[in-house]
Amino acid sequence: MKKLIFLLIFVLLACETADDVVREATIEVPPPTVVVSVPVTEVVSDPIYPDDPVRELTILYTNDEHGWMEGVREGLGAANLVGTWRNQFGYEPGLDSYLLLSGGDMWTGPAISTWFEGEGMVEVMNQMGYTAAAIGNHDFDFGLEALRARATEANFPFLSANTRRTSDGQVPTEWGIEPFVVVESNGVRVGIIGLTTTRTRTTTNPANIVDFEFIDYETAVREFLPEAQAQGAELFIVIGHLCEFEMRDLAARIPDLPVAIIGGGHCNELFAEEQDGAILLAGGSHMATFAGANLTFDTSTDELLSADYGTDYTDDRVTENEAVAAVVARWQAQTDEELEVVIGYTEAGFEQRSAEQQALITETWLWAMPTAVIALTNMGGFRADLRAGEITFGDVVGVFPFNNVLVSVELTGAQIVTLLTRSNEQLAVGGLGEVHGRWFLHKTGEVLEDDTTYTVLVNDFMYAGGSGFGRLAEWDPAGYNTAVDWRQPLIDWLVAQDSSPSETVDAAVGEWLER
Repeated sequence: MKKLIFLLIFVLLACETADDVVREATIEVPPPTVVVSVPVTEVVSDPIYPDDPVRELTILYTNDEHGWMEGVREGLGAANLVGTWRNQFGYEPGLDSYLLLSGGDMWTGPAISTWFEGEGMVEVMNQMGYTAAAIGNHDFDFGLEALRARATEANFPFLSANTRRTSDGQVPTEWGIEPFVVVESNGVRVGIIGLTTTRTRTTTNPANIVDFEFIDYETAVREFLPEAQAQGAELFIVIGHLCEFEMRDLAARIPDLPVAIIGGGHCNELFAEEQDGAILLAGGSHMATFAGANLTFDTSTDELLSADYGTDYTDDRVTENEAVAAVVARWQAQTDEELEVVIGYTEAGFEQRSAEQQALITETWLWAMPTAVIALTNMGGFRADLRAGEITFGDVVGVFPFNNVLVSVELTGAQIVTLLTRSNEQLAVGGLGEVHGRWFLHKTGEVLEDDTTYTVLVNDFMYAGGSGFGRLAEWDPAGYNTAVDWRQPLIDWLVAQDSSPSETVDAAVGEWLER
């Protein structure tokens, strides 16, 4: 596995509360029956009613898990989620009257997931008993080799019917991507079709998907639903890394197709509604919330007789699934072993995307590479707070989880102002100040001149056109890839401060902001 190696200069070692409930209907779980059709970690037998064509299925849906197997706070992790499913819905891994589905973005988040390129998250989801997952834009973050490795390790398929090779328009199955899967659940053959956001090209590193395109959702569903039917599917579910407006648009376009459920993701939304004959489910994010649906299906007529659906996280979340908890604990121990080296201290901490956190990245770039005078980075890469107290390698990786490197470009003052005023995403800016609408350089005090060329540091995601920054490469086609990891200057700076619990880095960060 590719690992990031930090080269430290001075030492030898070198990305709503659960009390509120949104609920459209109550999910009642009937006595389940079992015909095991997907790999599971434990098979639990339950009654079989072979003569009854009416079957009950329960859908449990998450999305945008982003590697938060431990939970964004105590009681909201993967083990607690499975405990909640057991308490509320009778779920146990291995019962095939339940379908566990993900809308994608399974990793890229805290260090426990990011450092191992999602490997631990896949093992956790295996233990939880997931049936299938859509591929999200961030599932490409570690490159195609890593995606294929995770697909090989998973006991469930990674689905995307609209991801295509630009060379021939086919789904790139050689990278572990499948358009759909047909599984048997409680005697019902269920066709599950996956979709990936069409905005993936600008929301993961474009270098990871150079031969890929992401076609229209409706086109992909209409292409593969008949293939799933030909394989015997009776009930159809679409799981997609799609925002609510895209889910609604898709539902409005395919009312003639027998799609019972459209699942979403990408925008971290939490809802369960019906539109144009389809149930729309979105499970929130970070494994803190989920959506669900209980379906009653007649296998003799292929008719969906009833559907109760909603979102629910009212359980106290104190019950853990021990097997899942054990997997999480093992990965946390491995993370601690590799990343829990203390490199600094902060008294107050630095909130996600705060001015202080922005300065930590951009100003340390300029500190490490003094030939540059300006640093710009998209704030989509700032994924968490940097909490008060000790700062470790793992903290830095968790706050800034993407594996980007620095690129040095030569831009005119006019081009820089265009980026600052017209970018689609808010930028963190280092080396520049603004007074009465005019920008000036911190290093020299000089006013930014339209026709003067300046050395600017950006990340390779931006330079490759991510988040709509395609003009960077147009303006400077010869941008220099420094091969320096974007987190490395921050790590080196933290070590150089030689901070302690009594003398933290807060004051130094404050000085940057006072200029």
